[in-house]
Amino acid sequence: MDPIKPLVLPVLCAVLLTGCSASATAPDQRPGTASGGSSPTAAAPAPQITVSVPDGVTGVAPDTALQVTATGGTLTSVRVAPADGGDGKAHVAVSGTLDAARQKWIVGRTLSPATTYTVQVTAAGPDGQRITARTHFTTISPDRTNRALLGPLDHQVVGIGMPVTLRFNHPVTNKAAVERRLTVTTTPQVEGSWGWVRDPLTGQERIDWRPAHYWRPGTKVTVTAALSGVDTGDGAYLSRDISTTFLIGKARITRIDLAAHRLTVTENGRTLRTLPISGGGPATPTHNGAMVVMDKVTDIQMNSETVGLGDAYDMAVKWAVHLTTSGTYLHAAPWNAARIGNTNASHGCIGLTTSDARWLYDQVRPGDPVITAGSTGRTVDAGNGLGDWNVPYPQWKERSAVDGAL
Repeated sequence: MDPIKPLVLPVLCAVLLTGCSASATAPDQRPGTASGGSSPTAAAPAPQITVSVPDGVTGVAPDTALQVTATGGTLTSVRVAPADGGDGKAHVAVSGTLDAARQKWIVGRTLSPATTYTVQVTAAGPDGQRITARTHFTTISPDRTNRALLGPLDHQVVGIGMPVTLRFNHPVTNKAAVERRLTVTTTPQVEGSWGWVRDPLTGQERIDWRPAHYWRPGTKVTVTAALSGVDTGDGAYLSRDISTTFLIGKARITRIDLAAHRLTVTENGRTLRTLPISGGGPATPTHNGAMVVMDKVTDIQMNSETVGLGDAYDMAVKWAVHLTTSGTYLHAAPWNAARIGNTNASHGCIGLTTSDARWLYDQVRPGDPVITAGSTGRTVDAGNGLGDWNVPYPQWKERSAVDGAL
């Protein structure tokens, strides 16, 4: 089968236009007058517009390098946007770049799957004649899709340890293609890097952006993920762009000494309180290392079967601060009252008295670092919750598919 050829729109006169499949507007015919006024001079040839994707074609790949060129003139405007579907939504034009001679326009991003696009182009000839061409095409409807969830939430205030997170429903093999569509802007400017991680419990893959050091309070962070049309691997396309802007709050850090059975909370360097705790017992020790508050709930039903511990427990728990996907929480543990402050006896969580747990619950927010030491347990895996800070920054940068060794 012959390859599909680009659509060439030679707009020379109204008669020629009747044979074009795209709509176009012919230039004004402005005959000149020869010397002496005896005969008109021929009008200058109109510019020719070429659209690399033929008019009316379907099944166009989202990563198609759409181009528009002008021969015998210059491009004055190029607009490529989803066709009006009558849904009342704003249809944002696709970005592109125009060369210095204004004769070639190249699309600057991937196109959205299952979308009909309209291409409207205006070009001008040397004598100012203008022509307009209008075409349309439709991208493929993929058999497989992937979904991405971006965090933190828009306008959320988070702690100094919160990374940017982008989680995927399915594994990503085209990691560099995804990463190149991600942008992080901070005020003030902050050094940081993307890194790929996988949750060891759920297997969920994500890419996080974290600064070299904890955020400075008051930093504003904007994340843009122009992902619509990106093939994450084996034809599993992403279908939408997402973005978020969030703010870094107070520098609140919780440090836990599991050997001394004590927890200390500081805010902007000042100690707020030191509280007695009981961590994981010898058979199920609490993780060491840096964790980050993921979320918190006033009441939760904790079931050991959900974290691979059989039928060890199934109980209602209050004032629970979530630290890892493997099930580590800070929470009230009144049933363990005699051991709080002197013995580690839990299944891995960190228990407090009910009053202390409520106080801590009221203080912390998502993104606050919680740093544990003194346990016989392993260091938290980077993908277990928000464990990014357990990877030294030089090694973290190597997890980038674009700038690192991944």
